Amino acid sequence: MDRVAIAPGLSFSRLVYGMWRLGDDPDTSPARVQAKVEACLAQGITTIDQADIYGGYTAEGLLGAALRQAPGLRDRIEIVTKCDIVAPVGRYAHARVKHYDTSAAHIRASVDHSLRALATDRIDLLLIHRPDPLMDHRETGAALDGLVASGKVRAVGVSNFRPWDWELLQSAMTTPLATNQIEISLIAHQPFTNGDLAFLQRHGVPPMAWSPLAGGSLFAEAPEGLRAALDRIGAGHGADAAAVAVAWLLHHPARILPVMGTNDPARIARLGDALRIRMDRETWFELYSLALGREVP
Repeated sequence: MDRVAIAPGLSFSRLVYGMWRLGDDPDTSPARVQAKVEACLAQGITTIDQADIYGGYTAEGLLGAALRQAPGLRDRIEIVTKCDIVAPVGRYAHARVKHYDTSAAHIRASVDHSLRALATDRIDLLLIHRPDPLMDHRETGAALDGLVASGKVRAVGVSNFRPWDWELLQSAMTTPLATNQIEISLIAHQPFTNGDLAFLQRHGVPPMAWSPLAGGSLFAEAPEGLRAALDRIGAGHGADAAAVAVAWLLHHPARILPVMGTNDPARIARLGDALRIRMDRETWFELYSLALGREVP
């Protein structure tokens, strides 16, 4: 599988397996989680996306249990995780209100907790999960630089940041921010025109795309004609509509890394189908126009 350079000495598989809903599976046993990771590895998908808050702060531990059972898996994957969301559930049940915390103390404590939960001695990529209106960029930047220097984290980045949020944080750091994980799909197509992708592309930063299928709503709420077009194009490549929607993102020159999330082993086994679809410019704009509900100006 094609790989994308994220930081010096660190590359990710072009497709990323997301564990946002890992805890929703009726079977969360280490063997079941290991089987999902193995199904990814069989296709060359080596990058696993996590966050401390996933599953009410349980998903990291579920992956960690699988890695304890099969420790050889750790050196075959890259682990992405995130921090800064404090929601009144799980280990933060005492919190009075959901909030963000980008203080140095919170970031360091979150990383230490993630390392224990994930049964690992390093995180390949740490992301600040959401922009924090109270962020002291100098404090946050110094904390991220320090984590990289310590070896606990190999690279750092952000999620859901706008270009000005990115520039503020980066201005206080020596470590280059490695990525911005943002929502991008045929339905959430605003980054193509609002400057988010253009900013990253100008800086040579590969974006990560969360919910590339809009959490499944792409098919339930697709504008008229879009689902039919996805099915038609997929049939021509021996693939399904989901693979075409992901291939549409892969075609963009910014080198988008879609984060694919499913608990269905059959669907996991077909995630790589998107890489077999070659899309020309007119087909890309056909889907884009259907997503917009009109032709481009």
